[in-house]
Amino acid sequence: MIKNIVSGMQKVQVVVGTLFLAIFLVAVLIQIFARYVGVAVTWTEDVSLYAFIWAVFMGASAMVFEGKHFAFTSLSDKLKSPALKRGLSILISGLILLFAVLILFYGARITKQFWNYRWVTIPSFKRGPVWLCLPIAGGMMTIYALYHIVSDVLNFKKGA
Repeated sequence: MIKNIVSGMQKVQVVVGTLFLAIFLVAVLIQIFARYVGVAVTWTEDVSLYAFIWAVFMGASAMVFEGKHFAFTSLSDKLKSPALKRGLSILISGLILLFAVLILFYGARITKQFWNYRWVTIPSFKRGPVWLCLPIAGGMMTIYALYHIVSDVLNFKKGA
């Protein structure tokens, strides 16, 4: 049941990342077209940049669940013992957890600090939601890393 919940969270995150990647692509296409016809559309730079940042952080944290974001496959492939492989997996997940908690903590601080800053090209927009991707990604990475650690420890105890 926990795996289904965490997997569902990851799927939602992939959809959000894909949505922001689509926004990025549309903004870049608008910018290219506007330059071709000689019209200044200054907001497309900010929208494409911030959409790309969101896409990257959502994708990076979603890959933590997949176990594809950070791994020492060359070392793991050389290990023959399943216990050593499981131990390496726990160590890697622990390192990811440390990194994720730092992203969560400092991402929340920077989001709070810059929440009321305004976009240069669209002054009615605040920059806070742009920075919100940091604590969200850090929080999701934390959940995924904890899930992997608990799963690995339980499998280690079972002897799997």
